Amino acid sequence: MFALLAAVVAGAFIGLSLGALGGGGSILAVPVLLALGQSATQATTGSLVVVGVTSLAGAVTAHRAGNVLLARGVTFGAVAIGGAVLGAHASAAVPEPVLLAAFSALMLVVAGLMTARQLRSRRGRSAGAHADRPRLDEPIITFSPTFMCQCPRALKVLVTATTVGLLTGFLGVGGGFLVVPALVLALALPMGYAAGTSLVVITITSTAALATRAGTGIAPDWWLVAALTVTAVAGSIAGARVAARTDTARISTAFTGLVLLVAAYTAATAVPALT
Repeated sequence: MFALLAAVVAGAFIGLSLGALGGGGSILAVPVLLALGQSATQATTGSLVVVGVTSLAGAVTAHRAGNVLLARGVTFGAVAIGGAVLGAHASAAVPEPVLLAAFSALMLVVAGLMTARQLRSRRGRSAGAHADRPRLDEPIITFSPTFMCQCPRALKVLVTATTVGLLTGFLGVGGGFLVVPALVLALALPMGYAAGTSLVVITITSTAALATRAGTGIAPDWWLVAALTVTAVAGSIAGARVAARTDTARISTAFTGLVLLVAAYTAATAVPALT
């Protein structure tokens, strides 16, 4: 009973972070499940459910708001499926301490990226930066009326999408902090569209990774996962409302500090087991 209550509270916080900050909250799903007694493989598998369902709900909301380029998101996600499948297979083949150490390293990277984003955002506000305006670039590959391929960009999409898929499949996280810049760099999407479109990509890669793990016999406590997922979805809706009324810079700073603390705890648990 206590575990379910803890999952509800943690899920609400994860969703609140996702809704208010537009990403990052799902990375807490794995350490939350670990703290509730799940093994590393169970936690990363359960996290895929939390990440996938919450991203789907967010993608629907973003699409209604006109902030999703569906065709591009589906295309990028389809390319990323190969990496997600490989990552899911690899996660089952490595020792759990290695998986935890990799996850703690990832959280440190996330904290660094979030800190850098906060600094850029502050500089942008002080410089009076303008909001992104919708602008779409040329297609990378066309077949009509003649075949045309911007092959360097196509290669960039292949590499970045595969990397995103590997991350999702291996560590059970959505990787929104990586998907958004990947869409900006590889597909030249404006930031406003990249944030919404990334949710489509995360939904696809999480589903592919979860389907790959389905036949491995790895089964988390589905009641905990369900409680975490439902409250994360509800929290994301509340978080979006909070973001409209609150200075998200303060929320982001607090969240970055939390990620650092969780990363340190995870590393302290994993590193001794590696020696």
